[in-house]
Amino acid sequence: MAEAHTIQGEHVRMPVRIRQADACSALFAADVAAARGILAATGLEPVTVFGRAVVSLAFVRYVDGDLGPYHEFAFSLMARQPGRKGSTGAYIHWLPVNQSFTCEAGQSIWGFPKLMADIDITPVRGGKRCAVRVDGQLVVALRIADGLPMPGGAGGASIDAYTYRDGLLRRTPWVMNPARVRGRPGGARVELGDHPVAEQLRSLGLPRTALFSSGIGALRMTFDDATTVLQTREGR
Repeated sequence: MAEAHTIQGEHVRMPVRIRQADACSALFAADVAAARGILAATGLEPVTVFGRAVVSLAFVRYVDGDLGPYHEFAFSLMARQPGRKGSTGAYIHWLPVNQSFTCEAGQSIWGFPKLMADIDITPVRGGKRCAVRVDGQLVVALRIADGLPMPGGAGGASIDAYTYRDGLLRRTPWVMNPARVRGRPGGARVELGDHPVAEQLRSLGLPRTALFSSGIGALRMTFDDATTVLQTREGR
């Protein structure tokens, strides 16, 4: 496991620490067949709840961390390795950011599907809204309404983040330490544009009512180095 990586002439040491951020997210029930299609090349299978897959949409404003300040939007699926207990994690399918340093670091260190995009996070009446545009084209907008205060530590988790790039399935340990958490059933509004990723979200059944949405007012995170889980034929 590497102790440091060189990105744009700078050393990024493991683990990467995010000291200050805030985030909003929503979970949605989704079409299982469409989820399997998205996961087909990875070797993962969707986690199902009452016969439905689970999709997460989230946006994060990174204020202070080892990769600098930036905005990020995440489209992920809950997934697991077939036949392996305790392997449930978040498969990160699409991860646009608005700064080049974190984009290159995410791609080369962890295999994250980061790309450059315009990400506008704004306060709106009763919540926050994030709009993501690629080459000036709206892909997705997500509005999260304010929820009710939740107990201290709610939303904290140690979870595997799965990524798939260049034929390699990787797993990254990811620890969240949230504070000032608010949540509620529903509470999310999704707007989809005319873009291939928007079409994938439509195939999953979005837009639809969220299972649950949340906002984290103060978030600290730690990312360890990635390990390779599987090399598929594409990567051989």
